[in-house]
Amino acid sequence: MRIVYVLTSLGMGGAERQVIALAERMAKRGHAVVLLVLRPRLPAEWPSSLETIHLDIDKSPSSLLRALVQAKQFPQAFHPDLLHGHSFHGNLAARLFKLFDRKVIVLSTVHNVYEGRWPRMLAYRLTDPLSDRTTAVSDAAATRFVRLHAVPQRKCLVIANGIDETEFAPRPGRRQQLRFEMGVEHAFVWLTAGRVVPAKDYPNLLRAFASVHASIPDTQLWIAGDMATAEAGNVRGLALKLGLGNAVRWLGLRRDMPALLDAADAFVLGSAWEGMPLALGEAMAMQKPVVATDVGGVRQLVGDEAASSISGCKSGSIVPPKDPGQLARAMQAAMLASPEHRNAQGIAARQRIVATFSMNAKANEWEALYRSVLL
Repeated sequence: MRIVYVLTSLGMGGAERQVIALAERMAKRGHAVVLLVLRPRLPAEWPSSLETIHLDIDKSPSSLLRALVQAKQFPQAFHPDLLHGHSFHGNLAARLFKLFDRKVIVLSTVHNVYEGRWPRMLAYRLTDPLSDRTTAVSDAAATRFVRLHAVPQRKCLVIANGIDETEFAPRPGRRQQLRFEMGVEHAFVWLTAGRVVPAKDYPNLLRAFASVHASIPDTQLWIAGDMATAEAGNVRGLALKLGLGNAVRWLGLRRDMPALLDAADAFVLGSAWEGMPLALGEAMAMQKPVVATDVGGVRQLVGDEAASSISGCKSGSIVPPKDPGQLARAMQAAMLASPEHRNAQGIAARQRIVATFSMNAKANEWEALYRSVLL
């Protein structure tokens, strides 16, 4: 197969990482693969050895015109069998590219329960005839887009995100090394990850952590994520206002998430909305106890009252969103549990990821879907 993945950028977000991981697996399976990126290159991007074409679209009309010319020429040069768009702009672009090549198959993937307000949902609805199938990364995302009539039920299905359980596997020696580098000895470390944007609801997490820190002072919250956002200043200001000081450590963009997860004692997610949060799945693969808000695909990922047949433990704790009190209590409960219980919970979490969300298994699902729509 000749596959083109269409995405907005290669910025260091979960959706971008998932697309690259899938594309690289398709290339290793012998398919011809190209990444078609709408925006210009960014200072910080996920690396990839795949052939990548940047259309360099910015806010200027001239860049859009150049991109249209290039997009019209591209199918004639590459002859793709399938265009696989991701997130709103990538999905719309893949659909519009079909106007230049009516024979190409177009797949659209929704990566979040919220991809914008009603004008975007209307755009999805109007361009749906150009998409042969639309997938969502979680049941929650699929349900919402069908309910909003952005996607017809008959054309929608769910393929959850995958986790590379080989890359995200615990290594005890790495834990001691990074904790030494971070100057942490006995403190209980909570890790969270994600850009400082409204979806992640860092105010909710900071208020919860302030309560945790007041009752258990020897604890830290590490935040790994892009700070170059409009919300970052207000979020850091809130941390100071709550008196958290050095208890919160702003790590910025990091490429060493497995090491950070090894160094941490548990993972927490305080989001207001999500699709299928990769960072949470990666933490579970790293055998970390997790506490997360019940948004998007979190319950699908963590499990609903499901216990491991081996450890007898649930794979994580789920609390309502926008409720720092309940989030704090779940974090405190994890900290006050015995090390043996936390270890058993971590084992249950990894077992769930390996059994249900393996990246290779998800690549098999995608390849099967590609073949079915190309028949």
